[in-house]
Amino acid sequence: MGEIDSKGRSGARGQRGKGRLKAIAFTVIVVFGFYAAYKLIPPYMAEYQLADKMQEEARFAVVNRHGEEQIREAIFKEAESLDIPLTKDAIKVLASASVVKISVDYTVPVDLMIYKMDLHFTPSSENKSIL
Repeated sequence: MGEIDSKGRSGARGQRGKGRLKAIAFTVIVVFGFYAAYKLIPPYMAEYQLADKMQEEARFAVVNRHGEEQIREAIFKEAESLDIPLTKDAIKVLASASVVKISVDYTVPVDLMIYKMDLHFTPSSENKSIL
């Protein structure tokens, strides 16, 4: 039980108010955490999928003798389908008879309402011919 002050009121009411404030603050923090995850996870997932496509393209480009422009176009189409803000100029491709190297450099702006940030990604892939 709470203590009784000079006017005969119980101090329990003040303690309940503190508990309510803590609960509201905790709820706000949890909701913001979910919102931040909602905004931050998709760019990382898209980067992972783009890196996977780059690895696949590098692997098959050596075997199929794809040219640099074909590889660049395939990567650009994948980036478009993933809503990655990428230009064809940002896709660096080196394709020869023995090696294929693909690299990309891009930035995704993220707005978390109270904080704006840029996520910088630089996926790359390389595959060498075994012959």
